[in-house]
Amino acid sequence: MIRMPSPTPRVADLAARITAFMDEHIYPNEMAFEREIAAGDRWQPTAIVETLKAKARGAGLWNLFLPASEYGAGLTNEEYAPLCELMGRSHVLAPEVFNCSAPDTGNMEVLVRYGTPAQRRQWLDPLLAGEIRSCFAMTEPAVASSDATNISARIERDGDSYVVTGRKWFISGAGDPRCRIAIVMGKSDPGAERHRQQSMILVPMDSPGVRVVRMLPVFGYDDAPHGHAEIVFDGVRVPAANLLLGEGRGFEIAQGRLGPGRIHHCMRLIGLAERALETMCRRVQARVAFGRPLAEQGTIRADIAESRMDLDQARLLVMDAARRMDSVGNKSARNQIAMIKVVAPQAAQRVIDRAIQAHGAAGVSDDTFLARAWAHARTIRLADGPDEVHRAAVAKFELARYDSAPPVPRESQRPD
Repeated sequence: MIRMPSPTPRVADLAARITAFMDEHIYPNEMAFEREIAAGDRWQPTAIVETLKAKARGAGLWNLFLPASEYGAGLTNEEYAPLCELMGRSHVLAPEVFNCSAPDTGNMEVLVRYGTPAQRRQWLDPLLAGEIRSCFAMTEPAVASSDATNISARIERDGDSYVVTGRKWFISGAGDPRCRIAIVMGKSDPGAERHRQQSMILVPMDSPGVRVVRMLPVFGYDDAPHGHAEIVFDGVRVPAANLLLGEGRGFEIAQGRLGPGRIHHCMRLIGLAERALETMCRRVQARVAFGRPLAEQGTIRADIAESRMDLDQARLLVMDAARRMDSVGNKSARNQIAMIKVVAPQAAQRVIDRAIQAHGAAGVSDDTFLARAWAHARTIRLADGPDEVHRAAVAKFELARYDSAPPVPRESQRPD
């Protein structure tokens, strides 16, 4: 494994404490968490998560995200990255236990950056306390939402209120009864300049006209009690004070929100894939086929080597993006963020796939975490923008470097 720069004493201490907490409380309870969901109403909070949240908060392992904010732990993106990676090793359980899970982290960042004092008191404070959860309603079934300017839901002013109308889907977290607030993106002025048509508004989930139509499985997993919902907003009336930042600022908010969210996904995926590689190595050292350990098979060794190279390359790109976000800001680091959003999920997917192959039939069952991990990694290639959108952004950035470059000298070209 590539040796990364030495962490600060504080980060090293937090990493050690998170590792110990994972060993003592998270890994031993993963199956208990699944059993609790299966035994009762799948769409109710679990006692085990609430118990572990209290333990994590009591241990000071709480709200470690939010760089440069009075609300978080005051860690930079670079400092948070290895901690987020550790949490990602148990992607279903650990992030929520530490109150560092999507989409709440992104929504809290929005409220910190763009919310009014009143909006923060009403919604940010209980989110930071882990008392409620939230969702982010952007994607729509009727349009190609990878281009956010296509969004067709409406946010229309009517006196001292806004009326929200539209259909959204794959709204993560909306299945949880603790989900009390949705940040909804819609068009407030279809006649405005293309990137000034959209606004974002805070919509309480108990508002009249908010209807969860169905919960959507992902590769057969319902991800209860978190879930991914299709929601209809049928003439939902909310106070004008619920608008975020101002009319026409929705695209701006989306860009500010998605940068940190994307890098957090990548950090967590590297941790998940590291766990898969560790599991693979232990498996092949213990299993014998054709008279010798699987670890002595050349194809297995090649898979292990490729996996280590995939992960170390992805981690270096993620750390570079984190440093740039810290030094020049999220907007200026958008090219690096776009690159890691393509590289990290694909690297994780490849590593997990190799681990599944090494486990044979057990790898595609629910006896290990691998099948669910693969489904998660594959899904993240679509979440917060598909690979194709990020590749296009990277290519655009690269080509722009040559817009004003002098032509290649004639003498350096091949003769006709």
